[in-house]
Amino acid sequence: MTQKVMDKAFGPRLRWWREHRGHSQLALSGAAEISQRHLSFLESGRAEPSRDMVLRLCAVLDVPLRQQNALMLAAGFAPVWRESDLGAPELAQVNGALDYMLAQQEPYPAFVVDRRWNLLRANAGAGALVTFLLGAVPSGSVNLADALVAPDVLRPFIENWEEVAVHFLRSVNVDAVADGTAETADLLRRLMAYPGVPPLSSIASLESPGPVVCFRFRKGDDRLSLFTTIATLGTPQDVTLQDIRVESFFPSDAESADMFRAWADAAKSA
Repeated sequence: MTQKVMDKAFGPRLRWWREHRGHSQLALSGAAEISQRHLSFLESGRAEPSRDMVLRLCAVLDVPLRQQNALMLAAGFAPVWRESDLGAPELAQVNGALDYMLAQQEPYPAFVVDRRWNLLRANAGAGALVTFLLGAVPSGSVNLADALVAPDVLRPFIENWEEVAVHFLRSVNVDAVADGTAETADLLRRLMAYPGVPPLSSIASLESPGPVVCFRFRKGDDRLSLFTTIATLGTPQDVTLQDIRVESFFPSDAESADMFRAWADAAKSA
């Protein structure tokens, strides 16, 4: 079902989320502790939900906060969850935590991105990595998903690009299923349309020697091997914060660690 159909009323939206999550009416009604008849009436528009009922169904269906607000509006209620600018005073403590995480990751790279991989901020280690690969840090808005998958940005410097791309694209697909938005689905379609992109059905390499898949960067005679972690806020009650991701890169060998330390020392003495 398209987003346009979902926009019509609460009932179609609720039915879309139920089917999107793979629940029958019986399963959802049981989990939400309501009768299947009442759920059927809500989906068909024969009954109108209360505010608490919308929140209960959203909780059972694990609907993201942004889409919960859309369901509240469709049911005739005001949005429940605020969507603040990341620089808003009420997010000062979270902002401080993000900056702390970036600083703690030095000299290794760390990026703060939103759900669709738009770059929000980065540390000096990230700038050193990008400068090493591209010659300079790009100006303007940057989408890390496009930078990784497009043929002319980071791809030429990643020796095992196809292996990395398969894992990354699957993670974007998981996000598209989880949030159910046209924007994330559009991102996935855009990435899959780049030339040379492996299909999601590709079998990932089983020959990687380590416990995790590493980015094996190479530029000239220099090589870097890095693996990543993704951190999210555990209990967000703000739409903006639920979309935040912190990706941190760690060296997978001593040589890579030495390169980052050398770059950091050079920056301090410059």
